[in-house]
Amino acid sequence: MFVYETHGIHAGTGKDHLKHGIDNLEEIVLKAIEKGHPSVTFIVHTPRLTGYRYAAERNTSIKFIRGDAAYFRYGKDIAGLISKYSDQIRIIHGIELEWLGTGLGLQWNKSKIFQADGIDFIIGSIHFSKEKVAYDGSVEETNELIEKRDSVENLWAEYLEEMMEMVESSYKTIDVVGHIDLPKLYVGSPECFNNLNDSDDIAAVRMRLLLEKISEYNLALDVNMAGLVKGCGIYPGINILKRARALNIPVTIGTDCHHLKDFGNNYERAIEYIKEAGYTWYLSYRSGIPIKHPVNERNNTAEYYNYLNLGIELLKRRFSRRTPLKLPQFSFGGKFKELISDFPGSMASGDNNTIRVRTHEKSITISDSNSAIKNQIKQTGLFSHHKDQVGVLSLLFNALASESINIETAYLDYNDDGTATAFLTLSGKENRLDSAIEFATSTWVDSFITLEEREMYPLCRSKINNPTILEVDGIEMNIPISSSMIVTCHKNSKGVLLILLSALASVNVNVKNLQLGKRGNKAYALLGVDGDKREIEAILAKLGTSFHEASFLSLTDFTNS
Repeated sequence: MFVYETHGIHAGTGKDHLKHGIDNLEEIVLKAIEKGHPSVTFIVHTPRLTGYRYAAERNTSIKFIRGDAAYFRYGKDIAGLISKYSDQIRIIHGIELEWLGTGLGLQWNKSKIFQADGIDFIIGSIHFSKEKVAYDGSVEETNELIEKRDSVENLWAEYLEEMMEMVESSYKTIDVVGHIDLPKLYVGSPECFNNLNDSDDIAAVRMRLLLEKISEYNLALDVNMAGLVKGCGIYPGINILKRARALNIPVTIGTDCHHLKDFGNNYERAIEYIKEAGYTWYLSYRSGIPIKHPVNERNNTAEYYNYLNLGIELLKRRFSRRTPLKLPQFSFGGKFKELISDFPGSMASGDNNTIRVRTHEKSITISDSNSAIKNQIKQTGLFSHHKDQVGVLSLLFNALASESINIETAYLDYNDDGTATAFLTLSGKENRLDSAIEFATSTWVDSFITLEEREMYPLCRSKINNPTILEVDGIEMNIPISSSMIVTCHKNSKGVLLILLSALASVNVNVKNLQLGKRGNKAYALLGVDGDKREIEAILAKLGTSFHEASFLSLTDFTNS
């Protein structure tokens, strides 16, 4: 059995005086390939301030920051493995951000995030108390902390207070809260956790508050199998996990593996454990995007979840990576209605095969085909058959704008022969369209094969079976999904879109697909583009106040095949 891990295999500390984790990451990759795993996940601890040291580190009498040199190499090491093995396995990597308090420790951690290269996720966790004594170091260290805090009850109470402080201070940075009940390793779980919903003991009260904060801040919870290996039980305990499920807190799964012999163990137990708590799916992360995976494999489940994750990624790309999003709401149509049972609260949505994802007043509907093609009606507009090259579309829009002709809707699609077709519905064209056509064809003589007004069906029937975006924020759209797309929301006024097209042409970005839509004084544009990612992102950042949104949707896995 395979599980998409998050708190996965811990990268080692290299030549440090005390070893931690696995140094030979390539050996793990090869073992995962041998097992037929589709992915492997690595994680590394962020280096700590020197005051936060396990007793074993202090006893070496050598001054060193554990894992510091290895941490600096981590991103490059992973990049090398990705370059070497990307055609055989997906390699995911993240960091475990060590909570060191809100003072210097918070700034220290921010610096460590900047040093991490291209990470997919961040787990926030606590290993050290504010007294700088480890919760998971040894029995002796735990007894020292109990003595400092006068009782086991106070140890738990203060630990949970520190966890709430971490969540409140880091929720915009982290994706997952790690091993939430870590102190049970040496002191066991409080008795009150067995009656978590009803107990008034301080540990139960604070655990409930902590879970509610995790829910409010839209973070995931680490279901961590290391506790099973260490003899204290899976993190978190089942009653904590059941309450998390009641609060709709998503979970990730990880073995928290530090030794080669433990790689790939307890996957089946992890799935059974989250099922016991009522979960029907769990998360992993790629490039900060949460990816959902089903607990129960059924016929076509993988296909349906692939489309669901595509819709989630398209929507998430419209927000900053560090914008904490509410869990999306879903509507499922056609064959995708089978997913309703996995997502309580989701709705049925007609007979067409659609998935609608919505959160924070934004939404996207996708389908495995373009159902709108079957129901389209003929319209009168400007038809263009032209060379598929940078700048042609911008020139056409420029010619229309120069004659004060407004573009109401637009459909652009590329062909396989190096040409593209566009169909534009227009307003304000009285006696001026011929002049605009002459302007365009005379300026780029060899670029336009046909440019004329005609009545036709606007959508290309050859693209009926393409995965398609059908709607954005309630505005009907019909555009094939591609690996690089732009979505804009802008003022519905003449010339605004020309700004975008001219800007893209200026950095040699070709527009392959285009769809316009509007409602009232707002207009939307969806574009499939081909060009340099950094150039596109830089251009979108400069468009100005006429654009309420200009988002680049660079999709992780999508291919047109």
